[in-house]
Amino acid sequence: MISAADLNQRVNIEQRTSSQDELGQPIESWVLVAAVWASVKHQSGLSAIKGDADVSTVKASIRIRYRTGIDAGMRVVCGSDIYDIRAILPNRDEGFADLVCEATK
Repeated sequence: MISAADLNQRVNIEQRTSSQDELGQPIESWVLVAAVWASVKHQSGLSAIKGDADVSTVKASIRIRYRTGIDAGMRVVCGSDIYDIRAILPNRDEGFADLVCEATK
């Protein structure tokens, strides 16, 4: 079982939504799915130059209490940091899920 002390950061899980403006142009925005307590751990970082632009990638594992309704394609907002969810690794027996994420900049 996961301890409440292990989940020390408040994060928002958001889902992309799209609508249209008055001219029929698509508008993409993010809506809140859940505000939860989490443990955010950075797994690795990579910096490279691609197409004459400096590109950095930060991978993170975000552990939350197990819940349904979260999938790849959503994002996690933790303060000013935004992480795209790439995969969900649930552990129902222990009561948590690890979100495999990549920071966006």
